[in-house]
Amino acid sequence: MQFAKFVVTRIIAYVLVIWIGITVVFFVPRFMPSDPVESMLGRIMSQGAYMEAEQVEAMRATLTQAFGLEGSLADQYFGFLHRTFVTREFGPSLSMFPTPVNELIGRALPWTLGLLLASTIIAWVVGNAIGLLAGYKSRWISSRTLEIIAILVYPIPYYITALILIILFIHINPIFPLFFSVRGEAWSWEFISSAVYNSVLPALSIVIVGFGWWVLSMKALASSISEEDFVYFAKLKGAGEGRIMTAYVLRNAILPQVTVLALQIGAIFNGALIAEILFSYPGLGTMTYNAVLQADYNLLMGTITISIIAVATSTLIIDLLYPVFDPRIRQR
Repeated sequence: MQFAKFVVTRIIAYVLVIWIGITVVFFVPRFMPSDPVESMLGRIMSQGAYMEAEQVEAMRATLTQAFGLEGSLADQYFGFLHRTFVTREFGPSLSMFPTPVNELIGRALPWTLGLLLASTIIAWVVGNAIGLLAGYKSRWISSRTLEIIAILVYPIPYYITALILIILFIHINPIFPLFFSVRGEAWSWEFISSAVYNSVLPALSIVIVGFGWWVLSMKALASSISEEDFVYFAKLKGAGEGRIMTAYVLRNAILPQVTVLALQIGAIFNGALIAEILFSYPGLGTMTYNAVLQADYNLLMGTITISIIAVATSTLIIDLLYPVFDPRIRQR
């Protein structure tokens, strides 16, 4: 009964987060000074196309309907909710008309998820492993060195780290390409290898920043837990160093790290979007940036909506899996 209440509470919070986020996404673009319909009409007219006044008005009405801008603001809002949750369609893209926004998101979303999942898992696992060693073996010179490196790396923003990597490994030492490009047929070995090769620097920029936080937080937890009585008692019983570090220290220190992971997914996702723009990575971040520049309402709302749903869903999954790591929640 208690676990069911726990799940229902988390699901309600999940729905509220998505609804509030989508509502903000709907209203913010409408405060922008540019009009997507007039922008597209101006683009068509600038290409030398001649249309009668009646044709212009007919096209304006068609585009207004296609972009969900007809009717009052309330009508547009409820229409947007209907398209998002019922039909799950965001209409055509303005900048790539008449390509549907869903198709564009379908191309970009796997790239963003791959980059985010890979970099998050690597940073979390490596950072916690090194932080555990640094905290449990705090007297080692290597532990202190790793702590100093983490302290220096942690405050650096994503974009600064990305710019440093671009300067070092693209301009000074051209090891990686300046523009993202993949070769070969989809899911062939050539395609996968070139995709991984082009994704190294964007992923590395995210891993480096996340690595610093996980090392410092796990080191603090491991150092504190190592001084607990039950750890001292395990040493008196003759338990091995490896068992004490994993079964006693890690098992208790990893619980707060799982909680922080759920809280930091949003920040990690934002960092991934910034890294995509800087490295011209073909994900949702680059697509969102282009949508803002071109006043593409549908594409902008589609990419941000998918981002909100992705972050909220991943946070919900971690939240629901937390009882697996912490038996105290299962008992409650």
